[in-house]
Amino acid sequence: MSGLTTHVLDTMRGQPASGLSLRLRRGGETLVEAITNLDGRVDKPLLTAATLTPGTYRLEFDVGEYFRDLGVALPDPAFLETVVIDFGIADPTAHYHVPLLVSPYAYSTYRGS
Repeated sequence: MSGLTTHVLDTMRGQPASGLSLRLRRGGETLVEAITNLDGRVDKPLLTAATLTPGTYRLEFDVGEYFRDLGVALPDPAFLETVVIDFGIADPTAHYHVPLLVSPYAYSTYRGS
């Protein structure tokens, strides 16, 4: 399987981040806009094998909006409003999975499988 997928986990609540808005960009162009499902995933790959090409990409996750929608009291401005992950695709035949673990004050990511 090749392509690009993502998954968002809310580490504050210990569950998937459902209803979180995100964007995939490349070179200033928005390729995909999506909202995570009940499992914290997007319903289909962000890029498929046919559309995955080598290069630098950016994922933008609207975490401030997500936590405010849950009723979390955030400072103004929020410590994290948009989490931006810049990453590279070297092998378009491989599967790239970019998970995000997030709370109102911290996040981490890695290349998943």
